[in-house]
Amino acid sequence: MAAGSKVSPTPLLKDELDIVIPTIRNLDFLEMWRPFFEQYHLIIVQDGDPSKTIKVPEGFDYELYNRNDINKILGPKASCISFKDSACRCFGYMVSKKKYIYTIDDDCFVAKNPSGKDINALEQHIKNLLTPSTPFFFNTLYDPYREGADFVRGYPFSLREGAPTAVSHGLWLNIPDYDAPTQLVKPLERNTRYVDAVMTIPKGTLFPMCGMNLAFNRELIGPAMYFGLMGDGQPIGRYDDMWAGWCMKVICDHLGYGVKTGLPYIWHSKASNPFVNLKKEYKGIYWQEELIPFFQSVTLSKDCTTVQKCYIEISKQVKAKLGKVDEYFNKLADAMVTWIEAWDEQNSSGGLSADATNGPAK
Repeated sequence: MAAGSKVSPTPLLKDELDIVIPTIRNLDFLEMWRPFFEQYHLIIVQDGDPSKTIKVPEGFDYELYNRNDINKILGPKASCISFKDSACRCFGYMVSKKKYIYTIDDDCFVAKNPSGKDINALEQHIKNLLTPSTPFFFNTLYDPYREGADFVRGYPFSLREGAPTAVSHGLWLNIPDYDAPTQLVKPLERNTRYVDAVMTIPKGTLFPMCGMNLAFNRELIGPAMYFGLMGDGQPIGRYDDMWAGWCMKVICDHLGYGVKTGLPYIWHSKASNPFVNLKKEYKGIYWQEELIPFFQSVTLSKDCTTVQKCYIEISKQVKAKLGKVDEYFNKLADAMVTWIEAWDEQNSSGGLSADATNGPAK
């Protein structure tokens, strides 16, 4: 080993986790993440022009899919995968064969904790996923399964086993994940607050899920992590992760799974253009005043015993109740069904193999 080089930490779940990255550019940012990512398998989903060559630093084991690959693998069902939008990342979730997924944006760098130590975001996500959640009763010391914490006095012993954790939602230092109006009002605002906490989002509570620093148990909740129809040809953008988060949370609540938020932090390096964002978001900002009450009122029958069944039921309610808000939601409801059909095809024993191995295995 060369003098001065860092010793990579022993990776958790090395053969059970894929890292999914949507991108339109060369992945130089991976150099910063090398100590934490190099031993894992990457799935890179190239957005935009498929003729453009995306350069990946040496030493990473990866598959890279562009739009031509998506069309070839999914055929007509490729219509459910967004184009010219980071929502395309969910294709990587579909073709992965691993139990866990971590997804990160290419403008997210390694953050430091208050003591100045680099944060291994992936390791913290894994810890969150491998320990139970507490969605049915709030613990005032937050995550009782973290070292140095426990259940407080008055917490029911019957609930202390917790629930399986389906999703770990991480946060960001530096550039906050704001909508366009807030960006315009607070153009210089930066998040410098490091809160050393992980908590379970209570059952029955929705939240705005951000996809730039996110991990989940693919076996538990994977089919619900559809990032919708966004970007090119669609009337809305920047609501891909929100849509997935609302659908996912309703399903987790129904099936008894937990969702954690808090640690780990990444360093969000670049603020996107608020005027471009406003053009993408403005219908969503208006529509969300109807979308939130819709998801708060969604009920799933006892027959909805799998994520797929839950998701199809939500798609029917989207068409019935949101179709009158805008024709887009009828199209989205159809795409939700197509997504589940494609997921099941790709993940059945006789499904097509996703074997675009552009990067050599180490």
